[in-house]
Amino acid sequence: MKERLQRLLCVKSIVTLILAITFSVLASREVISGEQFATVFTTVISFYFGTQHERIVEQNGISKMKKE
Repeated sequence: MKERLQRLLCVKSIVTLILAITFSVLASREVISGEQFATVFTTVISFYFGTQHERIVEQNGISKMKKE
């Protein structure tokens, strides 16, 4: 539980949450279009989870390429 809280509070997570909330508010107030929201949100979330996955792979010592 403590480790999970530490991960939640890392800078990348905070930035991701702030961006998600900000763009959700902007889209609901129709300051930006739904298409713009979807583009930005998808990009941010993909980057966040992509880098998170890479970190897990590196921590576990799993190689991307299978070595013979």
